[in-house]
Amino acid sequence: MSSSTDPIYLSVERAMEFIGDANGVLSLLKTLEQTLHTDLPLIVQLLDKGDVHGANRMLHQLKGFTPVFCVDSLVERVVAVEQLSKHGEAAEVRAAYGQLAPQLAQLRTEVAQHLALHPTA
Repeated sequence: MSSSTDPIYLSVERAMEFIGDANGVLSLLKTLEQTLHTDLPLIVQLLDKGDVHGANRMLHQLKGFTPVFCVDSLVERVVAVEQLSKHGEAAEVRAAYGQLAPQLAQLRTEVAQHLALHPTA
């Protein structure tokens, strides 16, 4: 039975398969945490200004992390929103990102919790 603190979106097991060692996983998790901390609010700001191309650059970077650290369902959502941001209208992309944002915020929380429990490998 899983507890309420089990990750929903973060998959450390998947990261270990990609990266191969605990130190490497922790190092990239720290980078992911910083990226989520800075980029999630920036994406909102860009979309609020109608800068879909700017948001696409941020989403593209985020898309690079997701196959390594996230469960498939979140990877698919990030890819879908990033694809939409290539050609979609600002309102459409903002709405799609609005549905994705809480999941990314949850991922950020899960990454921070994992790092707090495993400060070093």
